[in-house]
Amino acid sequence: MNNKISIIGSGFSSLSAACYMAKAGYEVTVFEKNNTFGGRASQYLNNGFTFDMGPTWYWMPDVFEKFFADFGKKPSDYYQLEKLDPAYQVYFDTLDSITIPGNFEEICEIFEQEEKGSSKHLKKFINAAKQNYDIAVKDIVYRPGVSPLELITPQTAVRVSQFFSTIRKQVRKKIKSKKLIQILEFPVLFLGAKPSNTPAFYNFMNYADFGLGTWHPKGGMYKVVEGMVTLAEQLGVNFVASANVEEIIVDKTSKVEAIIINGKRLETDLVLSGADYAHTESLLPENVRQYSKDYWNKRVFAPSSLLFYVGFDKKLKNVEHHTLFFDTDFDVHAESIYDTITWPEKPLFYASFPSITDGSLAPEGKEAATFLIPLAPGLEDNQELRDKYFDIILERLEKLTGQNVKENIIFKESYCVNDFIKDYNSFKGNAYGLANILTQTAFLRPKIKSKKVKNLYFTGQLTVPGPGVPPSLISGKIASDLILKTSLS
Repeated sequence: MNNKISIIGSGFSSLSAACYMAKAGYEVTVFEKNNTFGGRASQYLNNGFTFDMGPTWYWMPDVFEKFFADFGKKPSDYYQLEKLDPAYQVYFDTLDSITIPGNFEEICEIFEQEEKGSSKHLKKFINAAKQNYDIAVKDIVYRPGVSPLELITPQTAVRVSQFFSTIRKQVRKKIKSKKLIQILEFPVLFLGAKPSNTPAFYNFMNYADFGLGTWHPKGGMYKVVEGMVTLAEQLGVNFVASANVEEIIVDKTSKVEAIIINGKRLETDLVLSGADYAHTESLLPENVRQYSKDYWNKRVFAPSSLLFYVGFDKKLKNVEHHTLFFDTDFDVHAESIYDTITWPEKPLFYASFPSITDGSLAPEGKEAATFLIPLAPGLEDNQELRDKYFDIILERLEKLTGQNVKENIIFKESYCVNDFIKDYNSFKGNAYGLANILTQTAFLRPKIKSKKVKNLYFTGQLTVPGPGVPPSLISGKIASDLILKTSLS
């Protein structure tokens, strides 16, 4: 019986899979090239400030609950959650914003104030979104992407037209306010694609937003990582940091035999990679790689990001924990990501001020802020460009929120395309994996099980079900289920 499993990378999907495989009784070791665990969900500490370097939104709490319940646990055994109310704020112009409450009835009131009659349409839209959520998140996304038949159920059969329409068409059918349209189209950005390219079925993200709400783990998203690592260790998983996997060795029958870590050979029965898919295959002999560089170049990737982690020496005003700045043209910015592949002239951006909610994340009287600009993967990345765009968004922040903040900066650190490549071997420096467009959905995504190497599997945002933290937890379960079914019986 195969029993020694080596997992490459320690992101959410790897941690999830490690827990399931250890629970099944196998010897599991997680190898992480960096010196801390969590993959892209890492943490940055500076002078009493704490930043989540990766994910900052906690959505779809039911997925986290389901994960921990599979081990007889609950999230509160490892971290404490607070529902945000307000959930987030969206700026459209100077001191012109809409704040989304944490309660759906209050959200309907906000919509009605902006556009008379819109709350009626919103209720119907969210009801349909909930039905899709129940179908997708409680069933379809847990399927391994092996066959197109996985998508065919009595529930999806009557919704087939939604796979060939788009979120954009669906949202704009009844709602006319540009502001409300932007709010309703915003959640699909978590899927890494334009609303005009995202199937209407994915409106279940709007239910995740308005129906389930936005949450905050006290201490930041990294507390979730720490909780999952603790659970994995309780299940017997071994973790090794600063362990760079340099090669995957296969025998004459194209079966996994060993991995080379920091120059040393380690025998293993099976490899599961939560690292970048293209990078993982580059560790194999060329004749057993499934996907060429040309294949990856033709995929539609979710964006990369330019991120700034900033400490301010005062509390900021007129902003919420999560604040979106949609004061420029979304479509023009999206074109720079998916079509022209250029730096955006007038970027939209997102800011997180978690110390508004959680005083543990910044010294008293100070503010921790993370700024994010979505970018096309593969762009030129240098300090001059980073500084230019920091000035752009800080000027906009000051203008839109009516306050001066530049002179209150204690420090700033940036993170961009080159860092995603260096730290995570990310293809073209993408931040979120493959976009969830129709031609990259379910069975059309790169496979979990290698077609050419026996006992080599993949998990994470480049395979099923797709980008995001909850899908990554699900991906780990899907991969472990497939392993148990096909290789370790």
